[in-house]
Amino acid sequence: MKIDSDLGKDLEQYLLSHSSAEDEILYELNRYTHLTSLQPRMLSGPIQGKFLQLICEMLKPSRVLEIGTYTGYSAISMARGLNPGAELHTIEINDEVLETAKLFVAKANLSSIIQFHLGDALDIIPKIHGFFDLALIDGDKRQYPQYLHAVIPRIKVGGIIIADNVLWSGKVLLEKPDDSYTKGVMEFNEIVSANKKLDKVVLPLRDGLTLIRKIAE
Repeated sequence: MKIDSDLGKDLEQYLLSHSSAEDEILYELNRYTHLTSLQPRMLSGPIQGKFLQLICEMLKPSRVLEIGTYTGYSAISMARGLNPGAELHTIEINDEVLETAKLFVAKANLSSIIQFHLGDALDIIPKIHGFFDLALIDGDKRQYPQYLHAVIPRIKVGGIIIADNVLWSGKVLLEKPDDSYTKGVMEFNEIVSANKKLDKVVLPLRDGLTLIRKIAE
């Protein structure tokens, strides 16, 4: 994930100061990720994290799927909003960042809620049985179209899919993108837009979030 550079530092600080502050565990995870990671901007951050928590508090999903754990910020944020008995399955292909996520999930006392899966999401999703009420897509941008095709059949009618980085630093406006990441995001956006069984809205939150509701099989 990337911080939306168009906001500007002052406006970003304004948003932070008028939103609920991240708790102690998330603050520590945020700082730790920035100190130890080569790509700290992939972290969701407090504004997006609070958005995901509130979505979970409002929807009350019993089963959540996340593609792209990274260091665990979004998983912890969503788990904070879940009711007792709910479960969150999160998939990450990088074993090093997954260990960080496990460490902070344990610190947050959420190990009984969050289940970790190491590997390629396209291989793992078929092995996780049952349906989901909510899914967050935030993995390899080149595979966004494939993630969508894998997730849609596993979401209940009325369920929600959230996709991150759908504006991809504005590169979605390019007429002829020359990299596979941008092409993946743009193809994903077109598939979602054309699917009449999905109700959707693109939100200009950070690097763009698409909120999708499955309205029919």
